[in-house]
Amino acid sequence: MEKHEKIIIFDFGSQYTQLIARRVRELNIYSEIHPWNKIPEIDHTVKGVILSGSPFSVRDENAPKPDLSQIKGKLPLLGICFGAQYLAHNFGGEVLPSKIREYGRANLTFVDSENELTKKLTVGSQVWMSHGDTIKKVPDNYKIIASTQDVEIAGYHIQGESTYGIQFHPEVYHSTEGTQLLKNFLVDICGCSQDWTPDAFVEETVKELREKLGNDKVILGLSGGVDSSVAAVLLHKAIGKNLHCIFVDNGLLRKNEFQSVLDSYKGMGLNVKGVDASEQFYAALKGITDPEAKRKAIGKVFIDVFDEESKSVEDAKWLAQGTIYPDVIESVSATGGPSATIKSHHNVGGLPDYMKLKVVEPLRLLFKDEVRRIGKSLNIDPNILGRHPFPGPGLGIRILGEVTKEKVKALQEVDHIFISSLKEDGWYDEVWQAGAIFLPIQSVGVMGDERTYENAVALRAVTSTDGMTADWCHLPYEFLAKVSNRIINQVKGVNRVTYDISSKPPATIEWE
Repeated sequence: MEKHEKIIIFDFGSQYTQLIARRVRELNIYSEIHPWNKIPEIDHTVKGVILSGSPFSVRDENAPKPDLSQIKGKLPLLGICFGAQYLAHNFGGEVLPSKIREYGRANLTFVDSENELTKKLTVGSQVWMSHGDTIKKVPDNYKIIASTQDVEIAGYHIQGESTYGIQFHPEVYHSTEGTQLLKNFLVDICGCSQDWTPDAFVEETVKELREKLGNDKVILGLSGGVDSSVAAVLLHKAIGKNLHCIFVDNGLLRKNEFQSVLDSYKGMGLNVKGVDASEQFYAALKGITDPEAKRKAIGKVFIDVFDEESKSVEDAKWLAQGTIYPDVIESVSATGGPSATIKSHHNVGGLPDYMKLKVVEPLRLLFKDEVRRIGKSLNIDPNILGRHPFPGPGLGIRILGEVTKEKVKALQEVDHIFISSLKEDGWYDEVWQAGAIFLPIQSVGVMGDERTYENAVALRAVTSTDGMTADWCHLPYEFLAKVSNRIINQVKGVNRVTYDISSKPPATIEWE
């Protein structure tokens, strides 16, 4: 992407930063997120810059203070929320604490329809506010271009510059004309050509991979999921027979998944080898109950297996992974910015020194919905592209507490009943991700005339576009009743089924 026109987004730690990037990309414009204190080279490919929101107040002593000397007044610049307050506060305006925290829906009461940024926006349209400070005064050369009932300076334009600030968040769904505002900025003000399409990504990525890898051999960990499948086809397109795919059975896959995944790649021309390493994973997980410790144990064995397998591929120099953007964000924040770490991912963070393979991650900057569009462009089987996401650590993080073979077998049966029922009743494609969780509790039940004291499981089904946010899926009661009945009758040791109705945030999709 180094030579492609782009929009740079400075991350000040907002939970919405990644959403800004997605909205830009939905307009077929490539975007990159960089921490505010690690400004990249601003060359001819950079068409404009966006400043994100932030948990900081611009009045805080330790608030971010980016160096905009090479940007402001020289390139189109849009400040959102904190970004808008920064451009006001640090250039002669005044930002004060709001009398009440301004959070949630608001409506525009004034719009400058002549301004390039706010043209085609309508008075009365809904916007989303999320801030504790308010811009009370702007310098004389700042022209107000949008207002709400409670926020007079909801948008402004610095006269003589292509510099703008808006107090609301156009990137969120609740700002009904947010996409129009972003299009005004990106296309009309920045002059972006909207040529970053799936086909363009494939063409550019394949070219970059060929240049980067040359005639080197690459090992790829294949899982049968969307991410690793798209990564495999991209790499195969770039280096052909030099790609060696390995599918590891970690003993934590879904029922019958090891063989079915291997079978699904027949005819795709990929060189795939199956490796049963389940006993190694079970041994590494023995006695471990902490979620992070389990992830790290699984990740270590995963690396060890690949290290061993790489030795059977003579002169292998690279390990390819299907890492995508949300994995990176949740593990270390957006490219090292101030956002908090949520959880570690086994395929993020590099390799140990003893493993002599370099890492290549062709999907590292893509969101899940983008990966599927790329896969469609590559003509990958819709059954593979339509598969629900499945975590790298597999059922290891869907069994709360210690992982044992017995628990894995029981959970595989529960999961199989749930997923097959979703498919049978036409719900599978309506759900973004679904699975079952083995709970670390037992409860009293009655089967026949006997008292039981057995295990409880939870079912989880969510709707989403990229996994960054998700809502629980409103499956019919009749469907849930049927699934619950099948599980309790068919899975020995389970006498209670619950359904998770938590959204993300505040919960995550997986329980661990």
